[in-house]
Order: sequence, then structure tokens, then C-alpha cells
Amino acid sequence: MKKKILAAVTAFFCFLAPFSVCAEEGDNSSLQLQSKSAVLMDQATGTVVYEKNSHEAMPLASVTKVMTLLLIYEAQADGKFAWTDTVQVSDHAAAMGGSQVFLEPGETQTAADMTKCIAIASANDAAVAMAEFVAGSEEAFVEKMNQRAKELGMKDTVFVNACGLDADGHVSSAYDIALMSRELMRKFPEIKEYTTTWMDTITHKTRKGETEFGLTNTNKLIKWYEGATGLKTGSTGKALYCLSGTAERNGFALVGVVMAAPDFKVRFQEVMKLLDFGFANYTIEKGYPVGQDMGMIPVEKGMKEGINAVVKDEISVLMSKGSKGQWETKTELMPNVKAPIAQGSKVGEMVYTLDGKEVGKTDLIAAEAVEKASIHMMLQRMMKQWC
Repeated sequence: MKKKILAAVTAFFCFLAPFSVCAEEGDNSSLQLQSKSAVLMDQATGTVVYEKNSHEAMPLASVTKVMTLLLIYEAQADGKFAWTDTVQVSDHAAAMGGSQVFLEPGETQTAADMTKCIAIASANDAAVAMAEFVAGSEEAFVEKMNQRAKELGMKDTVFVNACGLDADGHVSSAYDIALMSRELMRKFPEIKEYTTTWMDTITHKTRKGETEFGLTNTNKLIKWYEGATGLKTGSTGKALYCLSGTAERNGFALVGVVMAAPDFKVRFQEVMKLLDFGFANYTIEKGYPVGQDMGMIPVEKGMKEGINAVVKDEISVLMSKGSKGQWETKTELMPNVKAPIAQGSKVGEMVYTLDGKEVGKTDLIAAEAVEKASIHMMLQRMMKQWC
């Protein structure tokens, strides 16, 4: 059995503060939010740095569409449809009230334009049309929504529809909204093409002819807040005013969520207050980049005598501003490997610690494939050794 050995211990660095989770402590209380529930989460690590009633389940209105968009993007990435595919509007989808783009029964739009309507204009009719297109029916799509919520650890959430109109039992929490918002923004950053668009248009094509219809983003953050990247507003009689707001500055990305804000402006003001708090008090430190060479490992009986071990994932650590911590990186490599070796095979680990506590870990993998050496090559090597 091959033993792993400690190959290297890299230099120590002084950072600003230890990795921590803050929840309504110290300066956090000074935020004095009017919203019934709120949370501020770091996108990179999922660390919560502020929360207020963050696990209280309540109606979430059109913020529901964060999950709808996530499933749409995942289905497209899995090859289940192309953005250029045609989506036909059913009677059921066209009958959706609330925010809409006034799609007519039988009307068709591309999947891309339907998704644009959801992300920019919060269109209920487009959301239901895409749900039916992806899953066959809105009911089947809702099952997928709830399954995905479980996979993400959203324990406070039950979805009843795909658009967020008030319905008995249709609830989520600020924390759960942050989880799905983080997943969408990290996994599909291309959605920012829509979520940062202030105005756009679609063309209605019906039996009456073609008419252009204007779309205006419901999220005022993209006009009011530096670095805003999205994401989704929501308001109904039961939910009051909700918002999942995302922003990024200097590679540091945050998700701020408020639920049941008392009015239209307060939800934006309080998400901006959350984001300001995060950017003022925290920073993100990143480890070695993907592909960084961390050493050579001998290969037994391979076409090459050694293989480079490289970093598989870049590790991010959330740091508080103001105090110091000591950062250490330990690289653990296998003493040798035996050919054949596939590219991407695990050949070691890198562990990040802060003040002696593990805060991150990534595999070290083979930078390239190495085939088993031929008998001729093995004989050549033996001859070199004898000579």
C-alpha cells in the first residue's frame, strides 16, 4: 500500500482576521432592519455574516423564480433543450396574473427570450410556459423544484407553483433563498447578461401580427448600487416586499436577502445596507489557482518518468477585517504512482488552515495522462542505468 508523505509546507501569511460566522452580534445589531427576515451570505463560501429570523418560513412571491431559473439553466446545460428552441404558450401559462409580458395562448417564443422575460421582467406567464416546456407540466416542474431544494439543503422551503403567486403552503426562508441564489450565480454566471440588463424587448408574434413589447428590470439595484449583479424581486399581498440582491466588488461576491419588507423602497434600501455591511467588514482571500503546479511525482513503468501534480479547485476563505490570523498551506503528495495514469487522477491533497483550524481542502491531480511504457522503452532505460 502506497503511503502519502508530507512533501512541502508553504510559507505563512498574515491575513486580516480568522474565518468566522457572525449572526446578529456586535455591530450587526446596528443595521436595525425593518424587514421581517434577512440574511447576508458570502457567495464563495456560503458563510452567513448577518441574519435576522433567517429560517422563518414565509411567502416569497416572485423570488420563487430564482429556483425556476436555476432549473431552466441546469436543463439547458444537460442538453435537454437549446436556447434557440421554440416554446409554445399554453392556455394555463397565458392565464397567469400578476407580473407578466402578456403572452397569448398558442404564441411562440424562443427559450432564450422566455428566460429573458423571467429574469428581467419577472414574467409569471413566461415562467409557467418554461416550466411546462422543461418538465411537461407545471406540476412536474414543481416536483423538480422541491427535489432540488432538498439537494441544496433548503429545509424551510415548499414550492407549490413555478412563478410565486400566493398559494397556501408556498413558502421559503431568507436563508434558503440565499442558498438557491448562490447556486444560480456561481453555477451559471452567464445569467448576469439578463439580470444586469435594465431594458430590453421581445416581439409578440400572434395571429394579429407582430408587436414589440418592452421589458424593464424590476430590480432597481442594478441602477442604484455599485457592483450589483442581480437578482430577483418579489411582492404580493401575503409576501409584502422581498428581494434577493447580489453584488460583486474586487472578486468578492455577496447575496443579501430581505423578506416581508414594509414597502417597495425599503427592500432595496435594506439589501443595500446588508451589502454595504458585508463589503465594509469582510474580504475574501483565495488560495492557489486551478492548475497551479505543486510538484513532480515519480511514475513507475510510464512513458514519462514523472508527472506534475496541479491544484484541482481554488479555495476561498472569508476573512473579517480588523484582526490578524495565521494562514498555512500543507501539500501532501503520493510518493509515486504506477502507469497508466489518467489525466485528472487524484495524486495528493492540499489543506489550508487558519490559526491551526482547517478552513479548506482541495485535491491535487495529475496534469496529464501517462501511458504505460513499452517493453522497448523499459529496455532502453535499463541500458542507461547499466551504462
